[in-house]
Amino acid sequence: MPPSQQDKQPNPLSLFEFWPRWVFYTPVVAYWILLGLRYRDVTLPTAANPRITTGGLCGEKKSDLLDMAGPYATQWIAPYATLTTGENDLAKATQAMHAKELAFPVVVKPDIGCNGTGVKLVHTQEELAQVCASFPRNVELVIQKLITWPHEAGLFYTRHPDEPTGRLTSLTYKDIPFLIGNGRNTVLELLKQDARTSKVLHIYTPRLQHRLHTIPKQGERIDLVFAGNHCKGAVFRNGIADITPELTQRIDQIMQDIPDFYFGRIDLKFRCEEDLARGENFEIIEINGVGAEAIHIWDARTTLREAYAAQFLHYGESYRIGAKNKAAGWKPTNLWYGLRLWREQKKLLASYPLND
Repeated sequence: MPPSQQDKQPNPLSLFEFWPRWVFYTPVVAYWILLGLRYRDVTLPTAANPRITTGGLCGEKKSDLLDMAGPYATQWIAPYATLTTGENDLAKATQAMHAKELAFPVVVKPDIGCNGTGVKLVHTQEELAQVCASFPRNVELVIQKLITWPHEAGLFYTRHPDEPTGRLTSLTYKDIPFLIGNGRNTVLELLKQDARTSKVLHIYTPRLQHRLHTIPKQGERIDLVFAGNHCKGAVFRNGIADITPELTQRIDQIMQDIPDFYFGRIDLKFRCEEDLARGENFEIIEINGVGAEAIHIWDARTTLREAYAAQFLHYGESYRIGAKNKAAGWKPTNLWYGLRLWREQKKLLASYPLND
């Protein structure tokens, strides 16, 4: 953990944690453009992972990246199946699950998506039919094994194509916020009493609409979100100090079994922090490319200066890696094609159901 964070008391929210996106990301976009001018190519980072659509910046399918995993990497990835919505969704989904030996409960999510949008937890065939029907037609979905280990983390990995080994530049623990009932207050009242949730009610109340005015029993736990995404309400903790050589070596072995992957974040679930430090007992949920962030910046103790330093470091790396791949013959994504994919993805995200 950076020295400036060691003596801080945790705050409910950081200064910038829920700023409007355009406010926080304006300096980041400006830095991206400056790097583009320096390298004479604003799309250069899309060559950082040259086998993935736009390098994973936008418009890429989660399954396309996971499908490239070799035998070693595959054993660390939670099993998954895919289908395209249309007619007979339940029959197709059931067949796809059977082919991959998946059993309920499972997680259903859009194959093209970000920030946990549209992620749903499904326990039964009836729920599966309802979830498939809630997505637009001709949308590709991923059905994935529900990992029951209790903890989740995001690890940022980088490797230059001329380096034999990669490194971890970020580790972030993702905590699912919850309430404990007291037999007297409603869910809404409990939300308003909590130091953090009271400041961001707009994040939690839509998905809890059906039970806001119910009174949980004494000691009853109410998880406020399922998807481990900051903008959907998960709480992030900086775990950089917990990165070990053993964990780094394990992740490097996995990522080197995915052809020409050099830059991105691995989201995984794990049994306990001690096991993760040893590089053991975890399963990968998904792998994100150039569009991913080092999400430790959303720890409430992170200062604005530290957050921008991390952003500039990682986007600078994406340019440097992209430049080396371009010199080796890989071509960055065409700017106008990339913008078209970004607009299409934005439209898709707006059409997905509310995440769990």
